[in-house]
Amino acid sequence: MLSGDSKCITSVTIVDVERGNLLPDRTVLVDGDRIKRIRRDGESGVPERSLAIDGHGLYLMPGLVDAHMHFVDPPTFGRMMVAHGVTLVRDMGNPTNQALALRSGLQKGEILGPEMVTTGSPLDGFPPSIPQVAIACRMPEEGRDAVRKQAASGVNQIKVYSGLERDVFLAIADEAQGLGLKVVGHVPEAVYIDEAAERGQRSCEHLFGFGKMIARLLGEPVRLKSGGMGTDVQYFARLSEVDSSEMQKSLNGIRSHGMAVCPTMVVFKHATHLKDILAGSHPMAEYVSPMVRDMWNSIWGHSQQDSTEGVLRNMQAFVKILHEADFTMMVGTDLLVPGVIPGYSVHEEMALWQEAGVPPTDVLRDTTIVPARFVGLDHRLGTIAEGKTASMVLVRDNPLEDVRNAGKIEGVFLRGRFFNRDELDRLMQETMILCRS
Repeated sequence: MLSGDSKCITSVTIVDVERGNLLPDRTVLVDGDRIKRIRRDGESGVPERSLAIDGHGLYLMPGLVDAHMHFVDPPTFGRMMVAHGVTLVRDMGNPTNQALALRSGLQKGEILGPEMVTTGSPLDGFPPSIPQVAIACRMPEEGRDAVRKQAASGVNQIKVYSGLERDVFLAIADEAQGLGLKVVGHVPEAVYIDEAAERGQRSCEHLFGFGKMIARLLGEPVRLKSGGMGTDVQYFARLSEVDSSEMQKSLNGIRSHGMAVCPTMVVFKHATHLKDILAGSHPMAEYVSPMVRDMWNSIWGHSQQDSTEGVLRNMQAFVKILHEADFTMMVGTDLLVPGVIPGYSVHEEMALWQEAGVPPTDVLRDTTIVPARFVGLDHRLGTIAEGKTASMVLVRDNPLEDVRNAGKIEGVFLRGRFFNRDELDRLMQETMILCRS
């Protein structure tokens, strides 16, 4: 029996991201919010009462994931995410109550936008870098108590931040593991990345911590101290000086503890022209709301110095090194940082990885099934299969050949709801109007 809300995509090529191949000439029946049936063309006709969608010449891939973002502006962020094929996001830091209410609204369809998992408020040292959002933890027991409260509230993961003292971080990691929650986020400035991985931190964001690893391999004195953020990024400029075999040993040790990496290269790309961005001179500026622009200026307005292209190139090279070292990798954008555009910058990030030498098939995996698995939703998201949630993207060209083809979108399914190209254009137009108001 069909629900009366069914769609049938005919003659489409399915992108199998897990195996890295194509399944041509398929008919996909969507009933409600689920993929009900997948058949070869001709094995079953188009059911009556279903909306027929001609997939001839098109490719059907899983919905994309932004594995690191901050969902602060739902009216614009939600529309832009859907318009760019992003159907799942990992919110990495908003006040807990606010984040949980947003997660619920998105899941129920009361707010237009992708599904969301969230860490709620990050746990930081004292004083916290962002006091409006973070929970300050001065002592180990304060860290444990914060984890217990976050767990009781219903967050999906526990985010740690740069300013935590080592003993507080260790207490947080221990408490979270005991409650079955992954510890994710910034490797604290007071902890080496190998120890953070060994003690249970399950994701490293922005490559923070790897710079200290490079410094140690170079024989540089490294002082561990709380405070600051990303203070080790400068060492990426000396990446070429590191003995590759010694680096491989260090990376193997970190990877063996199960730490995933979400590099957010697009942040460093836009940091090379921060002044222009803060002045409003950047691509897609019309899709940035006044509220977000005010946040850019209030948080980053004092930092008017652009980063160097050389550091960006070396960080891209390091992404390839991590890929070749078989790390679990996830595409994320750190949406809310200047220049990062909702949805659009997921495609920017994918292109940066491909330019670095990561094969397009692997980039696509790291934007679909890998993050879905990391957040525990791979049973219904991340691939196209019968019984899974119908969050999918129709594109004109093969994304396994070039990840930039993932941006050539003809239609998006968001939990069964279909948006054709005209409707996606309308979402972007609505975003522009909201940003002018």
